[in-house]
Amino acid sequence: MSTIAVLGTLDTKGEEHAFLADIIRTRGHQPLLIDVGTSGRPRAKSDIPRSRVARAAGSSISQIREKNDRGIAVATMSKGIPEIVSKLAKSGKIQGIISLGGSGGTSICTAAMRALPIGFPKVMVSTMTAGDISPYVGTKDIVMIPSIVDIAGINRISRQILSRAAGAICGMVEVEVSDQSDRPLIAASMFGNTTDCIGRARRVLEKAGYEVLIFHATGTGGRTMETLVESGMVTGVLDVTTTEWADEHLGGVLSAGPTRLEAAARNGIPAIVAPGCLDMVNFGSPETIPEKFGHRNFYAHNPEVTLMRTTPEECAELAQIIAEKINLSTGPVTFMIPNRAISVIGAREQRFHDPIADKVLFQAIRAYLRDDIPVRELDHEINDQTFAEACANELLANIGKVDKRRKR
Repeated sequence: MSTIAVLGTLDTKGEEHAFLADIIRTRGHQPLLIDVGTSGRPRAKSDIPRSRVARAAGSSISQIREKNDRGIAVATMSKGIPEIVSKLAKSGKIQGIISLGGSGGTSICTAAMRALPIGFPKVMVSTMTAGDISPYVGTKDIVMIPSIVDIAGINRISRQILSRAAGAICGMVEVEVSDQSDRPLIAASMFGNTTDCIGRARRVLEKAGYEVLIFHATGTGGRTMETLVESGMVTGVLDVTTTEWADEHLGGVLSAGPTRLEAAARNGIPAIVAPGCLDMVNFGSPETIPEKFGHRNFYAHNPEVTLMRTTPEECAELAQIIAEKINLSTGPVTFMIPNRAISVIGAREQRFHDPIADKVLFQAIRAYLRDDIPVRELDHEINDQTFAEACANELLANIGKVDKRRKR
């Protein structure tokens, strides 16, 4: 039997959370009800009252009510609840968490879920799944289920949705996951345009005894990779696909934020960095592209994704930004340049082939990087086997440098 936290605003959605708790009991598990409501009286009995959550945030329910501000109430409970659930999880008192919510409840309860480790079962039934859910999910594996109807009573639709959600969290805690791998980890960044490079490099790294975790460079992927590197779990970083910086700098839709490339650098993690897919910025369907870019070179990747070729001027700016991030490195890092193409569609006779822009990018990288950071330039495309294997072997060499220092 597992204990599953049932978290929510029990003043407005007590009946619905009690319904979840009952199904969890029938499945042979123990629900632990946690109240994060702040207004009316709870409509279900909690095991952890709202007062404890407010206290964890350095406040009280009376203080929250005195301010009579819903935004402050949500912010306060969002601050207190992560501390409570993370302690419960660390001490083994809960093995899963589930919640129901509208906008406020989703904000509070996903704040709690984001405080839990990857792999810990998390389910959020929400009215907010129709839009951008990245602020709620962050870099964690939160399962978001659309509520379909508002979470306001048990009816023929909500009964189905909530029952399945309860079944989902029970199934998640019932599955035993065995991690039999004790191989050191390497984090790698990949895009469709760099798939072959990472695939070929991975074979070299796995043969050398490493496990390779690949992150799709779609903004969330880059942020997640940075979080993992920051955690100290990673032995090396194969950051071949730095395209998220093109989106961050030029307003594309796949930005990983302004700290991308900093985790490995600041923490001394051995790394390889390459300019993979810096020749493209990602937008949505054609009608979503800002008017100021109307004259540019575009490539329709699919009906929902349109790529824009970066100019020589933009490449110079990106080179400076990326070099500044790499220059923060306290561990061994090598910059690898595939001088024939930095993406599939940047190769000769392809839509984004622009040797002038690529040359500007490479020259600027060399100019802005610290003198002690090596740059290796190979006369190959990024997905060529020779380049991929060179990246892998260079990373192994950098890891070896750190290992030698530790043995001294």
